[in-house]
Parts: sequence; C-alpha cells; structure tokens
Amino acid sequence: NWVDIGKFTACEDDDFSFSGFSLDMTYFECNSKHYVAWAQNGGNSNVYLAQINPSEPWRIITKPMLLTKPEYDWERVNIPVNEGPAVMINDGRIYLSFSASATGPEYCVGLLYADENADLLDINSWKKLPEPVLTSYDLNGEYGPGHNSFVKNENGEWVIVYHSRTQKCFDGECGYSHQDPLYDPCRSAHIRKVHWDDQGLPILNK
Repeated sequence: NWVDIGKFTACEDDDFSFSGFSLDMTYFECNSKHYVAWAQNGGNSNVYLAQINPSEPWRIITKPMLLTKPEYDWERVNIPVNEGPAVMINDGRIYLSFSASATGPEYCVGLLYADENADLLDINSWKKLPEPVLTSYDLNGEYGPGHNSFVKNENGEWVIVYHSRTQKCFDGECGYSHQDPLYDPCRSAHIRKVHWDDQGLPILNK
C-alpha cells in the first residue's frame, strides 16, 4: 500500500530548498550517511547536496550545500545549466557526475569527486574537473549525451547509462530538430563501459 507523503521538505530555517524549480534528485549512501543531490534554480540551474535520515527519506536534515554551478564555458552553452546528478563510489573515492548546458548537441557530462571518508558537505572536500568527461565530440553518430546513471554489469564492472540523439535528428530529418531540443522526443538510451586512468579517474569517452 502506497502512501503519498507529498512534496520533499526542507529542514528548519531552510527557506530555499524545494521552494521553486527543482528536479533530478538522486539518493546515495556513503560511510553510513545518507544523502540526496538535486538540481534547483538558484539564479541558474545548480546542483545541491544535503543529508537525510533514511527513516524519513522525504526530508533533508541539513541545509543544502551548493555543490556545483555553471561556471565554465562548456556549462553555459545556450543556457547555463548543471543538472542530473549521478553517483559512483569506487576505490575510496566518490564521483558525482552532472549534465551541463542546454539539451541540444551541446549537452555534456561533467564530474566532481571527493575522498569517500571526507566531509561531503564541505565544498572543500570536492574537486571539479575543468573539462567535460563526455561530449558530442566523443561519440560517433550520437549527439548531446547527458543525464546519466552509473550501474554495474553482470561482471561487476561500472557502466554509464546516458541518453543522446541520433545522427538523423542532428541532420534535421526527425521533424523536431528545429524546435527547442528540450521537447525533442528523439532522445534514446545508450550504455558505455567505464574505464579508469592511472590516477583512478573514470574515463567515459573511450
């Protein structure tokens, strides 16, 4: 039997969280603490992070921390956007990806990471890569990769699941390419295996 709890709620003295445009929430656990990350309009679409109590997972128990905002050129093409957070914990680090820019061919995936033992609500614990980790230039016949998730395959290997558009759509042959790409139904799901470099960072564009 399902119970409708209603709108996600903020903690006491937090007048910002979920007060306006907010979406793309994801949940993760790290070191026995439970977190949610989501996108919200804070001047631009930014990604925020807060802690929850799993016994009441519809409410944050800390004030939100601004984790990432669109600051680099590749995050601000047509529309300044950071959204769609997704989390992967591997070999002592926590990686949080996000999608950036408008949802046309410019849509791409950025990445932050932190030590899994760090205080994740301290912005100084996180490092943001200055370049995107997956873009249209990395793909063959696909455009605008973004809004991904991380899962493990049957062999225990990390896989990135993301959406993108086809060459047909990019060439204007689908009937929607001249409209706002946000409303283009031609996005489809794709998967790629996650590789790792010698510094332990994920490689998503191989």
